[in-house]
Amino acid sequence: MRVRVQAGPFDYGAECDAFARGICGGRGVGAVVTFLGVVRDDSGRMARMEIEHYPGMTERAIAAIAGEARARWALADVLVIHRHGPLSPGEPIMMVATAARHRGAAFEAAEFLMDYLKSRAPFWKKEFGPEGAEWVAAKDRDEDALARW
Repeated sequence: MRVRVQAGPFDYGAECDAFARGICGGRGVGAVVTFLGVVRDDSGRMARMEIEHYPGMTERAIAAIAGEARARWALADVLVIHRHGPLSPGEPIMMVATAARHRGAAFEAAEFLMDYLKSRAPFWKKEFGPEGAEWVAAKDRDEDALARW
């Protein structure tokens, strides 16, 4: 299980390849699921987004939920990468990878982790546009998605 919170970009293809190579063979893995989250500009006017976090606390919180997912779905491995700092629309912001014996467990665990990252992970997002900066508020639909777990 690996959790990385970083300012710099990551290579999604290379991360997926390394994850799959690392878990395949001899461990009963039959499914690998990956997800890439990208900075979305709903208004069409966002210049950038800035993500803040508390180093150490954020990694521990994500590692705890990744450990919960690993136990709950009997995952062979988990990878979570989340960026912080300034990001432009269209840039990769995070990725989740899960590996399990069966695809259902890998998909469910990945969705669980994504729902957690969207609604509860200790990140604070601010969008910058022509009118200035605005903190991104929590959305009811994100809380509803997490509540199903």
